[in-house]
Amino acid sequence: MKRFKLLSFCLTLGLVCSLSAQELSVKGFKQPVEVIRDRWGISHIYAQNEHDLFMAQGYVAASDRLFQLEIWRRQATGTVAELLGEKELKRDIGTRLFKFRGNLTTELNHYHPRSAQIIKAFVEGINAYVGEMRQHPEKLSFEFKVLNTLPDFWTPEVVISRHQGLLSNVKDELNNARIVHLAGAEKLRELQWFHPVRNAQEPDLSLDKVIKGEELFQPILDIYEAFRSPLKFTKEDKRTGQAFDFDAWYEEEKLQVGSNNWIIDGKHAQSGYPMLANDPHRAQSVPGLRYWIHLNAPGWNVIGAGEPSLPGVSIGHNDHAAWGLTIFETDNEDLYVYETNPQTPNQYKYQGKWEALKVIQDTIKVANQSPVVVALKYTRHGPVTFEDTKNHKLYAVRAGWREEGCAPYLASLRMNQAKTWEEFRTACTFSRIPGENMIYADQKGNIGWQAVGISPIRKNWTGLVPVAGDGRYEWAGYLPIVQLPHKINPSEGYVVTANNNLTPVDFPYRNAVGWTWANPVRAHRIEEVLNAGKRMNLQDFATLQTDYLSVSARTLVPLLLKNPTYGSKEAEQAKQRLTQWDYQLTSTSIAAAIYAEWETQLKLAMHTLMVPENIRTYYKTLPMKRIVDWLVTPTSAFGQNPVAGRDEFLSKSFQKAIETLQKRLGNDQNQWQYGQPKNKHIALKHALSELVSEEQRAKINLGPLPRGGYGETVGNTGGQLNQEHGASFRILVDTEDWDKTLGINNPGQSGNPDDPHYRDLFELWAKDGFFPVYFTKDKIKTIADRTWTFKAQ
Repeated sequence: MKRFKLLSFCLTLGLVCSLSAQELSVKGFKQPVEVIRDRWGISHIYAQNEHDLFMAQGYVAASDRLFQLEIWRRQATGTVAELLGEKELKRDIGTRLFKFRGNLTTELNHYHPRSAQIIKAFVEGINAYVGEMRQHPEKLSFEFKVLNTLPDFWTPEVVISRHQGLLSNVKDELNNARIVHLAGAEKLRELQWFHPVRNAQEPDLSLDKVIKGEELFQPILDIYEAFRSPLKFTKEDKRTGQAFDFDAWYEEEKLQVGSNNWIIDGKHAQSGYPMLANDPHRAQSVPGLRYWIHLNAPGWNVIGAGEPSLPGVSIGHNDHAAWGLTIFETDNEDLYVYETNPQTPNQYKYQGKWEALKVIQDTIKVANQSPVVVALKYTRHGPVTFEDTKNHKLYAVRAGWREEGCAPYLASLRMNQAKTWEEFRTACTFSRIPGENMIYADQKGNIGWQAVGISPIRKNWTGLVPVAGDGRYEWAGYLPIVQLPHKINPSEGYVVTANNNLTPVDFPYRNAVGWTWANPVRAHRIEEVLNAGKRMNLQDFATLQTDYLSVSARTLVPLLLKNPTYGSKEAEQAKQRLTQWDYQLTSTSIAAAIYAEWETQLKLAMHTLMVPENIRTYYKTLPMKRIVDWLVTPTSAFGQNPVAGRDEFLSKSFQKAIETLQKRLGNDQNQWQYGQPKNKHIALKHALSELVSEEQRAKINLGPLPRGGYGETVGNTGGQLNQEHGASFRILVDTEDWDKTLGINNPGQSGNPDDPHYRDLFELWAKDGFFPVYFTKDKIKTIADRTWTFKAQ
């Protein structure tokens, strides 16, 4: 606190403070560049040309997030084993197998008319900072010293890597096929909520006759899963990666990764101007995934957040409009199964003839041992992930995201300069990965929505199970993005997306988009509030974005309350606490703790009741929509008297919940507040936490702090007691005045524990707070905590 007072005093007197103003000599800048960092850690970059703007962005991002960027670089280049040893070899093989191998020049020029130059300037900025740190390694953050390594230089190939992208459903395809083999397609359709569908036979889940179900239980996607897994570290050996449970991680990611966004027109806003809200839901980490930045140069004036490894702004606003995103379910992966030649295993059958695999030899460096030579194999469809020599089969993944133009979020460079809806929608046509609901609001009064994503057209199958690679199942090109669902200035005056389905049941290219979507409860709650008849302001948006009302609780609690009690005295007491509950999962609520644990027990019990034992390994989680429907309209699964059986099921699950809470929180129900370290909370653990001393751990780990909500409230805090997912970044915009914008970024802008912006936003975020995101330079100067000036060289 004293530091900020000192800076304010120095700036007021017009003095040059060593902490607040610094002139830097960095080779490569063509003209002077000014970077004002505000008190919340956002760097506002003022450049006189485009090259310097993006070079400065790269330099500033590296200065804040260097270790995060170094790990990103190693994952993107398949060089993790060089640092962490043999256990990461499979990851590197997968990365190199699936890397983009198309025309790099065409790729770099896809995202913006000058994206090749922009990416190169951004890389130049990162490398300038990397070079400085390599010359002065004593200035590096603790992670490099713990791992005894130095950061290395970037290339444009790192920026366009797909390794971190929200990709698609090939893992689900394999599990779907296993379930169909074990229990039948009808059972899978009964359990999974595939939608929208036109009849009970949709979607078609039948397996081609050449695919033998019993052969699908091999480690067919191990190499794919290895490169998609997040990095972990273990205390036993600082140079060894940690074994990772991909299935558990993948299941949680499927359930919790998503977002909310919405826009309203001026008729619904107090200001009379369109408004926008967006909060992407990703894994919580320290440092976080998102990074705020403000870019100002001739032709550019944009503020918002993206990932520190990318130039531009993915979510934010410019002088004319604001935009945001949530996941839209496109399906751009397919698993192909091939017959191989018994005499020549590197040949596979296609259209009745043997074709040779393409084989690329590669060499991977591995810490503490000799380099490993690997053979990367490809069919005409894509990378080979598994060879079944016994049955003369091989498996390959066709991935649309390996096409040109599929680097995640890079197409937002075009959006950053859009001045109209038409320009913005054109920019959207270049955005191929991930599938997104792009929303738009401008000062002229327009609001719009455009779904984006690379969407293969499948004419004769759904994309939900593996298919034969013999030529009978081919993509018929990609659906033009403008033909994906969209709206402009809808009559209802708003658009809400929360990963729920917005595709009409008669959509003509049904197999180009997804079949499974998020439970619509978040979207329904947002619509409910927007339709309440009140003109909204930014405070209303902030309240809604952190709203903790459980729509499922509003349905299920009345079913419990009208039933006789089958449980203990303690269960009856707990039940009484629900009678006056407002269904809000606030951190101080005791009823919220009771309900949330009951819902958890309902899910577990329903899974046991409804999912056959032989498929539980492959079908781990029932959709909450299915569970609620079965409880509201009980089926024969509850017994000969479904209603009585349902009621007993509810009570037994409730009793189990009370027993679980007693073990976790004690017998005194007055101490059962929902948000607390033993229950719902947030504790952020640095990736290298186990490798350092306790004193260092206290410096790099954050929390615990109490939290409210759960995975199906608008304020999404994930499904675990320790919040592992949800919105770390939020933005709220009233287009009337860009200086009114509100935002947050958990836990702070910097990844360096020695920087005050490493954790300065953590408590504000945990209390569902926001800070003002100023856009005009005069206002920004009033909250500056540091100014860098790069000299031209």
